[in-house]
Amino acid sequence: MKTTKTLLRLGTRLAGTLAVTIGAMSIASAENVTLTVWDWKSGDPTTTAYYDKVKADFEAAHPGVTIKYVMQPHDQYYTLLGTAIAASKGPDVVLVHGGSQAKERIAALTKLDDKVADIRTRVAGWDEFAGPDGSVYAVPISIQGLAVYYNKELYKKAGLDPEKTPKTWAELKAVCEALKAAGTTCFALGNKEGYGADFFYSSAAANALTPAQQAAWTAGDLKWSSPEIKAIVQAWVDTQKDGWYAEGANSTAKFMDEYQSFERSENANTIGLLSDVAHWKEFDEFLEPQNVGVFVMPPVTASVNETLLMPLAGGIGYGVTKFSPNQDLAIALAKSFADTPAMQIFFEAAGAVPSDTAVDTSKVESPSAKVVLGSLSNGAALLHNNTSTAETEEWHRQSQMLFTGETTVDKAVARLDEVQAQAKKK
Repeated sequence: MKTTKTLLRLGTRLAGTLAVTIGAMSIASAENVTLTVWDWKSGDPTTTAYYDKVKADFEAAHPGVTIKYVMQPHDQYYTLLGTAIAASKGPDVVLVHGGSQAKERIAALTKLDDKVADIRTRVAGWDEFAGPDGSVYAVPISIQGLAVYYNKELYKKAGLDPEKTPKTWAELKAVCEALKAAGTTCFALGNKEGYGADFFYSSAAANALTPAQQAAWTAGDLKWSSPEIKAIVQAWVDTQKDGWYAEGANSTAKFMDEYQSFERSENANTIGLLSDVAHWKEFDEFLEPQNVGVFVMPPVTASVNETLLMPLAGGIGYGVTKFSPNQDLAIALAKSFADTPAMQIFFEAAGAVPSDTAVDTSKVESPSAKVVLGSLSNGAALLHNNTSTAETEEWHRQSQMLFTGETTVDKAVARLDEVQAQAKKK
């Protein structure tokens, strides 16, 4: 995280200089080579211009090479990728989420250290794609994180000052009580897949845990039953009992039913992303930029930071499969996804917060985007990025059972301790 923060500090001075880096590696021309890229984004209309740019530039710089994008369904992506890895057959280049999703697949990815030395200082977010020894296995293309977006008009109708955001849990509870009294649901929530619970505990933990505690969590030494984490699980239950959410959260999809309800002004707040989707650009389009606010969710317990830090980390990135027969070309392509001209389009068209610190963001006018971009210089760890897949899947199940009353906080954290111990082999 320390390295990520350092690189992100460099990124706060995003300059207008665009450096064309296609062809930075010296690679001989190839004939009739098709590089297959797996992702879950290339078919999204908001990212079409970005992917078209990468493809056009790379094919022009590498005669005889064809880029083939294969967009897989997001909810089945890692199952399909696991099958391809097991068979050592399939894509040359793959998109992966930073954190556990990337780190649990490092054995199947090519080590990139010496191949990316020329872009290490320009691109941020490498830690989320690094192994225990610090070697990197994917090229980050975005910075991702969590923030609470809110509807300023609904705040005004509830008698709240839309420019005064809550800095403590008690202040956030007071906001929700005022909204509830005005007949407005405080938070949009979709937990059909458990993602709502992921976003909640990562947001609540960001300023509740010290860096040492965050590291202990990653190592599996800080348990779910610890006072710090158990307080967050208890708050998950209490907020539902206090009427923060509309009925049916367990049957509401976070992507995109939750966010569409926020965009229809059916609720006042939502925990969204910084980048790509469910973010400032999307909410601005539906609610108008001047009506969208953003703040960092305060911790349930006392903050360990003097100023609340936004939880953020390397978002998504491209790695190269070890079984690709075109290693050099595939590595060059993975790097090309982080080329500045393409990254500029990714930012402007999709609203992605780019990993490339050379992208010019100075012309952005969105008030909430300015808050997000201004928070990149010093963020907190994104807890769910450092949670094992087994724990995440169990938390999804337990979070739903806590809402239906099928389990208790004590039983839930005890079960999660068991899964954590198995996953981290403690």
